[in-house]
Amino acid sequence: MDGKIVRRVASECCDYLESVTGEKWSETGVPGMDWNVAQVAAHISETVLWYATDLVAGDRELSTMEMRVRPESAPDDLAATLRTFASLLAHAVDGVGPDVRGWHPHGLADASGFAGMACDEMLVHTADIGAGLGVPFQPSPELASATLRRLFPWAPEGGDPWETLLWANGRADLPGLERQAGWRWHCAPLSEWDGTNPRVVS
Repeated sequence: MDGKIVRRVASECCDYLESVTGEKWSETGVPGMDWNVAQVAAHISETVLWYATDLVAGDRELSTMEMRVRPESAPDDLAATLRTFASLLAHAVDGVGPDVRGWHPHGLADASGFAGMACDEMLVHTADIGAGLGVPFQPSPELASATLRRLFPWAPEGGDPWETLLWANGRADLPGLERQAGWRWHCAPLSEWDGTNPRVVS
């Protein structure tokens, strides 16, 4: 996972968002969430920008900034915000050294971990938006697979990568497998994965 993949995922997601800017984002809820479409779109951008700052800040949590993307903004502006923030993250990912780590609640992530988490946020939440609007979002299998394998190395192989990524995020069922409530990312380097699924079981 690198800046190039972040840009490609952002391009697919933003192209989709720009295709539905004529819909009523602020008036349309998202299934399974307490947010409307505009709030989900704002959240994606906030998260992507936070990942850029967390990566550059290093291995200590830096919580000095109150950052908010205004969901009441026009839909095309929200899409442009995501494209811009994803570009900033891509520059950060490609600009740090291989040993740089940034703080995240799921572990000290390297640049590829932050790239993967941002791609997951963009892909899955864009699909959430599609579910709310009734206009499905379908990313490239290659990008879904890259995100899946980086963050969820325990996920089953051989199936549809997009459906499996949705399963890993607790958004879908796969035959014969338990639904992934309490899921977590593996955002530290893959060499540090202990071979288990770290989801929290209640």
